Amino acid sequence: MKVERKITLTLQHTEKQKLTAAVLNCLRQAHPDAGPRLHFSNPYQALVATILSAQTTDEQVNRVTPLFFKKYLDIKALADAEVSHVEEIIKSVGLFRNKAAHLVAAARIILDEHKGEIPDDFDSLLKLPGVGRKTANVVLFNAFGKPGLGVDTHVHRVANRIGLCSEKHPEGTEKRLKELIPEQEWGEAHHLLIFHGRRVCQARKPECTSCTLREICKNACKS
Repeated sequence: MKVERKITLTLQHTEKQKLTAAVLNCLRQAHPDAGPRLHFSNPYQALVATILSAQTTDEQVNRVTPLFFKKYLDIKALADAEVSHVEEIIKSVGLFRNKAAHLVAAARIILDEHKGEIPDDFDSLLKLPGVGRKTANVVLFNAFGKPGLGVDTHVHRVANRIGLCSEKHPEGTEKRLKELIPEQEWGEAHHLLIFHGRRVCQARKPECTSCTLREICKNACKS
C-alpha cells in the first residue's frame, strides 16, 4: 500500500507540474511586460524600495524613492540617519514609522555585519529588520538575479484560485510553488502571477470571461 500511495502521489505531482508549466506559458503570452515595477539601480536601492512596498503600491514607492536616494545616497548615509528624518521623507507610504525604523536599523546591521554590502543570501536577508520571506525572495531575484519566488497577496490568491496549490498561508504557497516550478523560473513566475492578479484575477471581481486561464482554472467563473 505504501508503494502504491507513493506512486499515486508522484503521478499527482507530475500532473500538477504540467498544469503549472501550462499556466506559466499562458501568462507569458498574456503579460509579456511582466517584471519589476519598482525603480532601483543597485542592490541597496532594491532593498529599500522593496521594504517600502509592503502594503503600498509600487507607484507610490516610486514617487518617494527619488528624494530618498538623493538624501541617503548609500547604506552608510542611511545608517547615520535620524529615524524621524526618514519618516518625513516616506510619510506618504503605508506604515511609514515602522518602515523608517526598520530601514535605519537594517542599514546599521549591514554596515556592521556585512561591511556595507547588501547580503545576497536568503538567511542573511531574512535577519534584517523589515525583511520577511517575500522581501528576501524579491531582493534575491531583482537585485542579484538569484532564484527567488516572493509570495504576496496576488501570488497567493492566484496560485490557490487556479488550482496550483491549496494553502492557507503564503509560506505554504511559496513552498509548494517552489516544488512545482524549476528554480530558474521562480523570479519570472513571481512577476507573472503578480501581473495576472493585478490585471485580471482580482480579489473581489476576477475577470474570468476574458482570462487566458479560464479553460484550465479550477475556479473560473465561480469566484
